[in-house]
Amino acid sequence: MDSEKLWSEFTRKYNIECDKFDVWAFGDNGEMLTNLVIKEIKTATSSLYILYENEPLPEAGTYSVIVDNNGNAKCVIKTTKIEIVPFNEVTEEHAYWEGESDRKLETWRKIHKTFFEKCLEKKEMTFDENMLVVCEQFELVYAK
Repeated sequence: MDSEKLWSEFTRKYNIECDKFDVWAFGDNGEMLTNLVIKEIKTATSSLYILYENEPLPEAGTYSVIVDNNGNAKCVIKTTKIEIVPFNEVTEEHAYWEGESDRKLETWRKIHKTFFEKCLEKKEMTFDENMLVVCEQFELVYAK
């Protein structure tokens, strides 16, 4: 299903008059992470602040259609909170809300450091534990 169709179903079902939404996919293991969102296990995500360059940062109250790695729309989420903190200050709670693996901060740091290094390598940049991370909390509002 394409993102426009899923968005239309969501807005019709809940009588929402809003035509602004983002469309994006989770990075590595996108299918698994999207399934965790649909099961309401994953209620947060994170990204490197420095990689937003010309894109606006997510904001509380905005909607996103989450697509799988093939571009198929899977669900709609609503951002509830944004916090920008250094990588080494991301909390145990945020790691838990991300819903991945054993949900522990040590594991979150290992997984995300590896992922962030890969993202930065493409831009010929290096990772630093003081880099700012955009910690986003969200709620699932619609799934097909």
